[in-house]
Amino acid sequence: MASFSFGAGNARKLAAIPLYAAGRMLTAVVPRTRDEWVFGCAVGIADGALALWDVVAADGHPAVWLVGSAREAQDAAARGIPSVPKRSLRGLWRTARARVIVVTHGFGDVNRYAVTGGFVVQLWHGIPLKRIGLDSPETSRVPGAVARTPLARPARALLRAMYRTAARRIRLLPAASHLVRGRLESAFALPDDAVPVTGEPRVDVLSRGTADDRRVQARAAIARSVPHSETSQRIALYAPTWRDGAPDPAVPTDDEWEGIVDVLRRHDATLLVRSHPLGAGEYVPPVATDRVQSLGSDLVPDVTPLLPGLDALITDYSSLAFDAALVPVPTLFLAPDMADYGGRRGFYGAYRDVAGEGWAVDWREAATQLDALFAGDAERTRRVERAIALSARVHAHRDGRNAERVYRAILAGIAADRRRGRGNA
Repeated sequence: MASFSFGAGNARKLAAIPLYAAGRMLTAVVPRTRDEWVFGCAVGIADGALALWDVVAADGHPAVWLVGSAREAQDAAARGIPSVPKRSLRGLWRTARARVIVVTHGFGDVNRYAVTGGFVVQLWHGIPLKRIGLDSPETSRVPGAVARTPLARPARALLRAMYRTAARRIRLLPAASHLVRGRLESAFALPDDAVPVTGEPRVDVLSRGTADDRRVQARAAIARSVPHSETSQRIALYAPTWRDGAPDPAVPTDDEWEGIVDVLRRHDATLLVRSHPLGAGEYVPPVATDRVQSLGSDLVPDVTPLLPGLDALITDYSSLAFDAALVPVPTLFLAPDMADYGGRRGFYGAYRDVAGEGWAVDWREAATQLDALFAGDAERTRRVERAIALSARVHAHRDGRNAERVYRAILAGIAADRRRGRGNA
C-alpha cells in the first residue's frame, strides 16, 4: 500500500496554513545566526545532504542534522553527526536560527514552518525525467472529496500559489548540467543564478576512486544488506517509480515470475527489488526462491553508492537511470503504462529519448531482454554505450567534486547577501 499521495499531502498543507503563518511571524522576529547550518533529508542520513555535510563539517561550520525518527538519530550518532528531532521545539528553533538550511526533498526535511529568511539549499534527489513541481499537474492535485466540488478550482489555484511562494525561498538548487538546469528552473520558477551547474553532490560517490574499487565496495555493501546475493555472479536491481497512491501495474503475474526466476537461475543472478519509499508493490514470487530479494529503503536508505555493484538496472521513469548511466550500468526499461503515466505526469522530452525504442511493456519482455543482456557481450556493450551517451547529455561534471562546488556557491551567495545587507542577522 502506498503511504502518500499528492492529494492527501496537499490536504495536509491546506489544513496547516495557520501553522505556516505562525512560523512566518516567528522567523520575522528571531534573528538568524551568522554561520549555523541545519541539514535534513527525507530518506535519512544519506543522499546529497550527507555528501555536502562532509564538506561543511570539514571546514568547521557549526551544524546539526534534523532527524525524523529514532533510527535516523541512531544513524547520525553512528557517524558522529549531532542531531535534533525536526518536529520538536528545538528543531523549530534551530531551523529558525540557521543561516543555511539544506534539504533534498522538501522543507519537511527540516522544520517546515521556520525556513523563511534562511539561505535554503535544495539539493533535490535526482535528475527529473517525469515532470515535477510547477510543471506537473500532480503538484496541485486536490483530495478526491474536494475534486468533485466547486472548491476544486480555487483549491488548486491556492496550492499552486503556495508552491510558488515556497519555491521562492530556495536560494540555491544545483543542477547536473545545462539541460537539467532548464528543467529545474521551470519546475521551481527560479532565476538562472539560483540554479548553477555544479553537478549533484549525491553522485560524487560514483566518480571517486577507480571503477574496480567502486565495484568492490558496492558489492560488499550489497552483501551486507542482502546476504543471499553474496554468492551470485550477477546482480540486477528493479526500481519502479512511485504511482502517487495508485497500484503498481508492473507487478508480475505467476507465469511472469516463473520466467524471471528461470532467467536468474540460468545466469546465476539475483534480482533486488526496490520499491519507491512512498509506495510498495507486492513483489513476492509464488514459489520460494533466494533469487529475488527486497532492497527497500528500510535496508538501504540511499541506493546510489550500490550502483557500481550492479550488472543491470530495470526501471520505468526513475531518475536512477541517469545515476546508473554515470557508472555506467546497462539499463532495461519496463513501462507498461507509459501512455497513461505520460498523460498524467508528463515527461521532459520524449520517453524514447531516454529509454530508446525497445522498452518492455511487461515482465515477459523484460525477462527476455535481461536474458539477452546476461547471455552476450554484444548486447551488454550496446546498452553500456547507450548509458555512456545518456550520461554525457545530463552530467556536466564527473570528477567527484560536486559537493565542493555547491559549497563554494553557497559561500558566495552568503557573502553577496552580506554585501547587500540581506538577511536578519
